Amino acid sequence: MSLQIGLLVFPRVQQLDLTGPYDVFASLPDAAVHLVWKDRAPLTSSSGLVLVPDTTFDACPPLDVICVPGGAGVGALMEDAEVLDFLRRQASAARFVTSVCTGALVLGAAGLLRGRRATTHWAFHELLEPLGAIPVRERVVRDGNLFTGGGVTAGIDFALTLASELADEATAQAVQLQLEYAPAPPFNAGRPDTAPAAVVAEARERGAALFAQRKAIVERVAAKLDAVWSEGGVA
Repeated sequence: MSLQIGLLVFPRVQQLDLTGPYDVFASLPDAAVHLVWKDRAPLTSSSGLVLVPDTTFDACPPLDVICVPGGAGVGALMEDAEVLDFLRRQASAARFVTSVCTGALVLGAAGLLRGRRATTHWAFHELLEPLGAIPVRERVVRDGNLFTGGGVTAGIDFALTLASELADEATAQAVQLQLEYAPAPPFNAGRPDTAPAAVVAEARERGAALFAQRKAIVERVAAKLDAVWSEGGVA
């Protein structure tokens, strides 16, 4: 039976969070990869690329892998009961529950990170703990059947790591070779601890309003989760 892999697609998704892992998963033998949303109308990513879901929440088969990418649209998802219910349902039977970048915040809002090690984009890392996660500053983090990838391009690393579990290491290496994934960036500026201080400061300033917005959302979501958990319930 084919592996069933579903990636959540949504308005203002970060397309590389989605398309990087998609290319890896779609290269695996006997894998069916789905783009899942509430309906099948075209959606516009944060960069303007138009993406088309191929299945809906109601029509989606039980998934071996559920993956939530990040992007500008995750704030709305964190308070969208229909999205969170779908993720909980799929996660209850999935072999692997996964995210890329700020998609981890959506998993957290669904109550799926409680007590689990996880990572996300460096700029939003401190928002993991209020959602019950144990934050880890690594590019790919595994905690049991939970795999989380760091920011944007880390989605390819995450997907190759998971591919070695879904198939085997040789298959994952063959996919890496097929994609010619051999990063050699022109600058050592991909992390805040290696980028020039002025570049980091500018990036934080540009992202300050979005961070404040997401922090407020996380505080609301965390309060609801705490209330549920204190009563012994499941989010």
